[in-house]
Amino acid sequence: MHRRRFILRSLGATLALPGLCSLSAKALSGNPTVQTSKGAGIGARRFVAIGNLLGYQTKQLFPKTTGTDYEKTTLLEPLWEQRERLTVFRGLDHGVKGGHFAVHSFLSGVLNSEAQNRADGNVSLDQFLAEEIGHQTRFSSLTVGSEGGIHGGCQLAWTKSGVRVPPITNPADLFDKLFVSDSAERRVRREQENRVQASILDSVREEAKRLSGQVNQEDKAKLDEYFTSVRDVEKRLELRQRWTHLPKPAAPFAKPANRNAVDDLPLMYELIALALHTDSTRIATLEVGGDFLPQHLGIKKDYHGISHHGNDPESIAALITLERYQIAQYGKFVGRLSQLKDGEGSLLDSTSVLFGSGMGDANSHKNTDLPIFLAGGGYKHGRFREVAREVSHKVPLCNLFVDIAQKMGVETHAFGSSTGRFA
Repeated sequence: MHRRRFILRSLGATLALPGLCSLSAKALSGNPTVQTSKGAGIGARRFVAIGNLLGYQTKQLFPKTTGTDYEKTTLLEPLWEQRERLTVFRGLDHGVKGGHFAVHSFLSGVLNSEAQNRADGNVSLDQFLAEEIGHQTRFSSLTVGSEGGIHGGCQLAWTKSGVRVPPITNPADLFDKLFVSDSAERRVRREQENRVQASILDSVREEAKRLSGQVNQEDKAKLDEYFTSVRDVEKRLELRQRWTHLPKPAAPFAKPANRNAVDDLPLMYELIALALHTDSTRIATLEVGGDFLPQHLGIKKDYHGISHHGNDPESIAALITLERYQIAQYGKFVGRLSQLKDGEGSLLDSTSVLFGSGMGDANSHKNTDLPIFLAGGGYKHGRFREVAREVSHKVPLCNLFVDIAQKMGVETHAFGSSTGRFA
């Protein structure tokens, strides 16, 4: 059974027979852990999240006026041309503590250290969505960006089992993944893996059929759910077998050379846009981490060091330069998606693009009052929305994640630390 779990997990699900009370616990034990895919919903909805390790200077970021007439601030100025395509939020966070070590909760709402007894662990929103709809594309999700740096980087993407999904860290590797087809030898290995997994599915299906004649009515219902899960995994396997034989999209330009995290950031955004446009994936994350070196922007200081600025004007000015660059690239990405056609609309119309950080104030190590932007996705934008920051009236950021998931066609009413759906 352990080998079945290990192999089938690569299909985006863990398959194990459910516990059947009408059989002795000694004869059969286990828990159902398969998550049934619901499909992509209406149209081809997509989701991209960009996370920053050290947050942004909120005094230079957030406006004073809410609604549609909010004023231009120092950090909003680089994406001002895109303001009608996005919403700025203030007051949303997860209520967690831990400074740099809590940044990884940005897309989950749950600290990794506190996730052991939770049914979904500290699964991040991207991986939660990928488990539901990711089988519809060649890549269930793309995790891109910084692997290390200070305190291990942003660590945006997490599975239900509490394992971090390592990112693709440079444009050359991302280009290969998207546009360079597998070798003949690799295709043969994939076909062999597919055959092994198909054989295992046959085996567990036969085992379940054998048990169905030995259980009571209640347990028959459990087995019916199990058979549904098996059929879902079979569909995923069939799709993966199809991708093995289908060529990847033609590359739109030559393979890029790797430079550094600062100069490569626009290219990483462009490759993500192309991945969405070619429908290679519908879910992606981008980490901007500790390897984003200010020296490449002409700043002769360390990123982490200047984030603890102690109100030093020179350090704050350096941070503003660095943060404006990051925000400007996000704005260009939003604009790029708005130019790419997707059916009768644009790619931005079908893509929810979340931007922010699990760090509210790196100078004081606070994980509250997070900077949050949301663009596209069919939402009504052009506003600054501020929610109550008092604990008694707190609106969890995960409430917004529930809304994003439902926009993606995923039938869920809870995620992470949510208390409902964001209105």
